[in-house]
Amino acid sequence: MAVTAATQSLIMLKDVGKSYEQPNGQRISILEKINFELRTGEIVALLGPSGSGKSTLMRMIAGLIAPSEGQISYHDSPLLGLNPGVAIVFQSFALYPWLTVLENVELGLKAKGEPAEASLKKAMRMIDVIGLDGFENAYPKELSGGMRQRVGFARALAVEPELLCMDEPFSALDVLTAENLRFELIDLWLERRIPTKGILIVTHGIEEAVILADRIIVLGRNPGRIRADLAVTLPHYRDRKSAEFQALVDQVYKILTNPDLDLQVPATTTAQPKAQQPEKYQSLPQVRISSIAGLLELLEDRQETDLYRLGQELQLEVDDILPIVEAAKLMELVRIPEGDIHLTDLGRQFIDGRTDERKEIVQKQLLSHIRLVQQIYRLLQAKRNQRITEELILDILQAHFSPQEAERQLKTAIDWARYAELYSYDAPSGELFLEKPLEEEV
Repeated sequence: MAVTAATQSLIMLKDVGKSYEQPNGQRISILEKINFELRTGEIVALLGPSGSGKSTLMRMIAGLIAPSEGQISYHDSPLLGLNPGVAIVFQSFALYPWLTVLENVELGLKAKGEPAEASLKKAMRMIDVIGLDGFENAYPKELSGGMRQRVGFARALAVEPELLCMDEPFSALDVLTAENLRFELIDLWLERRIPTKGILIVTHGIEEAVILADRIIVLGRNPGRIRADLAVTLPHYRDRKSAEFQALVDQVYKILTNPDLDLQVPATTTAQPKAQQPEKYQSLPQVRISSIAGLLELLEDRQETDLYRLGQELQLEVDDILPIVEAAKLMELVRIPEGDIHLTDLGRQFIDGRTDERKEIVQKQLLSHIRLVQQIYRLLQAKRNQRITEELILDILQAHFSPQEAERQLKTAIDWARYAELYSYDAPSGELFLEKPLEEEV
């Protein structure tokens, strides 16, 4: 029996944002102007690159984090505090090792004050539904990863949530176990064997989103905003090899690999004239030049490569392959039209070049296109001793990023510049310094 069409608003987000204040008083925006509605009968996937705020958004919907602005409504009423209709399945199994399977499943019910007899009955029913019969008295250490995640599902579903939230629930599992659990979840959903009226899943897998979801919300980052809201009309169960499936995967890849593409996502509020916005600070993907070189080598003998199939070939999820592709694109070593990836002429020069020629190409591209590297290099040139402290750069970055992300950005800028022999870093003193003067200014 199939789930009926969505008819009732379950969750509504209107102009929701989340920001944090840094010690220096600067506010870092994690999410901005999030508008969407989740209705009963829907599975919605949140998809986006690392740092786009997917998990933060889910936690706000669950009431674990309060929004900094905007409003979240549950059944058309403002959400205040914890959302009573939500249960969460986490990426890590989050089980208490000293409790049995049954005791772990009963936790949420006891927290709600459920009478002992009713609690036991509901827990045993969900243990049966999830396929944990015979393991009621086992401890987590006795179970495989897949079985432990089943306990997480049973615990979440035992409280009979209207909305089941899942934060990358299959990412800690091996490929076959994850695939099995996905299809078992779809079985339970389509056959109405679970009380849930809606599902929200955070995922970094494009295929996973297309397999499971009725809608895919694609988030951008810095700050996180909705870039696309895609309806998935393919009937369950979905054939990965079908042209329709692959076309949708390609469409999502195109969106994710073109962060500047204007998708014209409709707003739920009346459009207002746009105020002049300050230019966003460039965010560097945290990858090494050796990873970029490996990607280019792989593309050398190919006229064009579909990113979806490349990800399959390399067995990489979107969060693994996209940063490498993004870094290569920033340096103009590849082009990505319509979800396909092509080497540029400069990319081919890189592949054909010797080590010193490759370094020269990267050096020129860093000084032409990478703002942070440009800034550091100019600051070093301006100093008489050609040395600056990392604190100076971190102070600049923390006006645009969280302290942790600022450190990651600086580390990437140092790694790339070291490869290009632009400047280096002395860890004991925490200073950056010029390697050698360039023979000519770029």
